[in-house]
Amino acid sequence: MEPLKPKNPATSKTPRQKPASRTQPSSPLSSLSEDLHARISMRAFEIYKQRIRQGALDDWLQAEREILKEKRAKAKTL
Repeated sequence: MEPLKPKNPATSKTPRQKPASRTQPSSPLSSLSEDLHARISMRAFEIYKQRIRQGALDDWLQAEREILKEKRAKAKTL
């Protein structure tokens, strides 16, 4: 029995696309995301302290709901 020959990879007949560029740290979207994360983090810690430090994940989820609710309310007023 003859050994198997490696197959050549299929080539595409369409032009190759450049990969999407990543968001630069100095971009406005990145700073908005960082600001949102920081606000949620701070609020989660406040809730955590109020609940005598029980369940940090629950605190994060509550803070996230509150901050995103504020953000949606602000967006509606603009």
